[in-house]
Amino acid sequence: MAPAKKIKAKLKKTLPVTGPQAPTLRELMHWYCMNTNTHGCRRIVVSRGRLRRFLWILLTLTAVGLILWYCTQLVLNYYKASVSVTVQFHALPFPAVTICNINPYKYSAIKKHLAELDKETENALRSLYDFSGSNIRERRDAGDPEPSEDRRFHRYFPLMNLDNLTHQQPFPNPSSGSKRRMEANIISGGSSIVSVKNPQDIVGFQLCDSHNKSDCALYTFSSGVNAIQEWYKLHYMNIMAQISAEEKVNMSYSAEELILSCFFDGRSCDARNFTTFHHPMHGNCYTFNSGQNGSILNTTTGENGALSAVVRSEYNPFLVTSTGAKIVIHGQDEYPFIEDVGTEIETATATSIGMHFSKRLGYPYSNCKEDGSDVNVKKLYKNKTYSLQTCLHSCFQNEMVKKCGCAQYAQPLPDNAEFCNYKKYPDWSKSSHHSTCPLLQRGSEDHACCLLQDGVVVKSGELVIW
Repeated sequence: MAPAKKIKAKLKKTLPVTGPQAPTLRELMHWYCMNTNTHGCRRIVVSRGRLRRFLWILLTLTAVGLILWYCTQLVLNYYKASVSVTVQFHALPFPAVTICNINPYKYSAIKKHLAELDKETENALRSLYDFSGSNIRERRDAGDPEPSEDRRFHRYFPLMNLDNLTHQQPFPNPSSGSKRRMEANIISGGSSIVSVKNPQDIVGFQLCDSHNKSDCALYTFSSGVNAIQEWYKLHYMNIMAQISAEEKVNMSYSAEELILSCFFDGRSCDARNFTTFHHPMHGNCYTFNSGQNGSILNTTTGENGALSAVVRSEYNPFLVTSTGAKIVIHGQDEYPFIEDVGTEIETATATSIGMHFSKRLGYPYSNCKEDGSDVNVKKLYKNKTYSLQTCLHSCFQNEMVKKCGCAQYAQPLPDNAEFCNYKKYPDWSKSSHHSTCPLLQRGSEDHACCLLQDGVVVKSGELVIW
């Protein structure tokens, strides 16, 4: 016997045979109907009577037809490239809107604290630009004090005229005859707005350790206006840190003074619809729809369901370079970070602001955590949700208190701490500009853990927020 036939005979003998032994077409169909999982085919064979058999044939063919029809539809839809659009309308809660004056305090109330600093600043501008500031503030009283002989503001933070950073000349006159060594690490900032008398001159100020006069940090600006403004802001924070919170609230603008008129959803509103909080750099700020008395639902989009307000502003030329207000749109449980995300609204103009709302999901859709529980930073903003700004500002202030023993004026005040001033804490300004906080370093992995609601669009027109 040939090898192939031997293998075939061995397979037939070894393998079990479950099919029909006489494979005619009728027998094959009968065997299939009796052994298939399709119950209709089996019922066709075993049913007695023509009517029952006919009904099972009809049901089986109908099921087969439906299967073929659905399969055809799936194939056609696959190649059809159809588009499905679902439009839904919901009543969204209207966001909180915070309005702050760029100029934080009324000059008539605060001039007694800033008169000497303003005089020294005017002298610096006059020496740098041959500019007389006699007309810069006609509101000054004739009896304002003259600068003291020791020029104490220049003594704390010397304002410098630097020639190519090769030597230093205290500006306009040195407060002492000693020269301080300038370290190699120079921090530059600002952009060129106006040119100084000598284009090669660079203006700035230096911050030195009170215990080690050779340990200094030099801040340079290509514009003298920028340098003087930052120098003024440092002294301004020192002065304001020594004033009580109650007095600062009284010196700032009331809601009636700041907000002249207000309309929401076509209805008139006034100062009673705003809640007050005090910002260290912007004075009294006012929040519409803060959520303290419940959220306002905005059922329509566009200008008809918007908030419209007219605000009044004053001007401090040394502290800021513009007039107007700052607007922040935020959630009711979010802190309004005016310096970080605020939108400036100029005076004598109408501005319209539209907002696109997006919400990012946390775990398991991403590795972010909404409460910041994975970041080892003590949050200083009470009853506010976690965000990148709350993390960074809290970290900076905690490091500031830990390193200097006092808190930076522009940040929240931690428990059992007090604001820095150069009388009690002479080295605070240098430390605040050189914080060792790891979250303030660019590229930190901790930046990725924050969830924000973003997408603010600004366009011209009337001040309308929807």
